[in-house]
Amino acid sequence: MSTMNTMSISPIPSAKQMEKVAYENNKLHKRLCRQVGQAIGDFNMIEDGDKVMVCLSGGKDSYALLDILLTLRQRAPINFEIIAVNLDQKQPNFPAEVLPEYLRSINVPFHIENQDTYSIVKRIIPEGKTTCSLCSRLRRGILYRVADELGATKIALGHHRDDIMETFFLNLFFASKLKGMPPKLQSDDGKHIVIRPLAYVHEADTERYAAIKNFPIIPCDLCGSQENLQRKQIKGMLREWEKKFPGRVENIYSALSTVVPSHLMDRSLFDFASLQATGIASPDGDIAFDEEPCATPQPNVIKFHTPDADED
Repeated sequence: MSTMNTMSISPIPSAKQMEKVAYENNKLHKRLCRQVGQAIGDFNMIEDGDKVMVCLSGGKDSYALLDILLTLRQRAPINFEIIAVNLDQKQPNFPAEVLPEYLRSINVPFHIENQDTYSIVKRIIPEGKTTCSLCSRLRRGILYRVADELGATKIALGHHRDDIMETFFLNLFFASKLKGMPPKLQSDDGKHIVIRPLAYVHEADTERYAAIKNFPIIPCDLCGSQENLQRKQIKGMLREWEKKFPGRVENIYSALSTVVPSHLMDRSLFDFASLQATGIASPDGDIAFDEEPCATPQPNVIKFHTPDADED
């Protein structure tokens, strides 16, 4: 039997199948545009006359961010500029030509900043240790400077809702803080506004979108640094919850935007010390004696009085 006969040949998709794929791909694009547009509107991320510096790493998320912002700019009722910026940190085997070629092909203005932070990090961090924290701090300082030089009024990062959730739990479990990754914030030096237009977008969607658009992805492990094991564990935990407890992760994410400071314990957010009874009913008042809204319903059973119950 010839080799040709033994090889499996993939069936050619029918016209109907191709039409369905095109429909699903278009639906994904519309969803991403809607979610990014909603986040921009909800947090007033981009205003008329803004110059938005999109930080492009070569990963799926930053590519998706740039692509969707370009689409929204065509439809937006306001005018704003977009400039893509990549920081070439001189990591080994970094394909320096990939991003410039891609950006030229789509006619997007760009700036490549060349800074050898890789050598600095390798000199300071012991071999085998995670370098991400120091690398991130160095990168942040450089990008703030570049934003000044380019006259950018907003710095757009490609963090999505999965990143926000993971950061929330990292802070909760390892830093004892109720702190996440905000969709919009003022930079450390107070000079810049950083935005995360993908705040409402699932990572699975950016992953699929990148495959559909065939973005020239650059690996994120060129530096040889070990992956952040704590973040990896959190990511695994959230994925396990999504499988076993549908809706749980969604509820936690929604809770990040429905905070009730009076029902937590941070005295800097709520003045517990001065709290007095006013005699006026409050919709946010305590329901300490009510059944908890999320309590498991009790079965309809008859309870018998026992001496032990009184003693307890």
